[in-house]
Amino acid sequence: MDYQKFLDDQAAELRRTVGGGLAINALSGGVDSSVVTALGHRALGGQLKTIFVDNDLMREGEPAYVHRIFSDMGIPIEVIDARREFLATLAGKTDPEEKRCAITETFYKTVFGRVVRESGARFLLHGTILTDIEETVAGIKRQHNILAQLGIDPQQAYGYQVLEPLKTLRKDGVREVARLLGLPTEITRRIPFPGPALATRIVGEVTPERLATVRAATAIVEEELADTGAFQYLAVLLNDRATGIRDGKREFGQIIVVRSIESSDARTAAVTELPWATLHRLSERITRIPGINRCLYDLTPKPPATVEYV
Repeated sequence: MDYQKFLDDQAAELRRTVGGGLAINALSGGVDSSVVTALGHRALGGQLKTIFVDNDLMREGEPAYVHRIFSDMGIPIEVIDARREFLATLAGKTDPEEKRCAITETFYKTVFGRVVRESGARFLLHGTILTDIEETVAGIKRQHNILAQLGIDPQQAYGYQVLEPLKTLRKDGVREVARLLGLPTEITRRIPFPGPALATRIVGEVTPERLATVRAATAIVEEELADTGAFQYLAVLLNDRATGIRDGKREFGQIIVVRSIESSDARTAAVTELPWATLHRLSERITRIPGINRCLYDLTPKPPATVEYV
């Protein structure tokens, strides 16, 4: 594919569609949303309003990190505090699809609905890619950013039109476009991170306490595996518990699973064959997290597993 032509065509299409109106987009810090932000900024300039939704489901320090990166690029970002709304809508929910639907509804109706009403925007730029669409339509798992493909009319349901300039690309193609847009390497080579964020890495109910646990484990995994070159690596908090020993006493503790995969586009994936020393260090550090007394390494490829757990 001629990615420069793709970039030019999508920028022209955005200008044609938005016309003299206002568009908004949500930036999460992942490569897909970052590319849409940079592309939209190039195409629309001041007609694009970019927001970062702090949903309390992100990695440690994510809002400040993303704000810094894009401020350095001259792209203004507004941070919206929606932590209370997201935690409230997830309270008591344990079914994976119910959790994903709750996040979708809160994101598009509650948070974006409010921004649209206040700003007068008529368009939402979205970082949907082809793999998101395929997995949702096939019924494997619903991606939070899939609407029209499931028969949901965003204009009717939420009051704005959704534009998806990356929907024909896979992850490797998105990275090529990111490079052409001049995005920094720390963004273009960043490992994939799901739209529903850490909610997809907590099996069972999402609570502030469980978020703090998986956030701490995620920081360890990303630090330890940053130089492996793996496509993606993550930590998952299971709903099960296991008996362990802490300070000479019985502890009925929590379990963290570490996952690391090799892939080009996330359609299929093989397990990273990590050295024993790395696995040992991961286990040692993760089981120091209060309440965690088991650390497991997931050896399952995709298929039969998916990348994320929820």
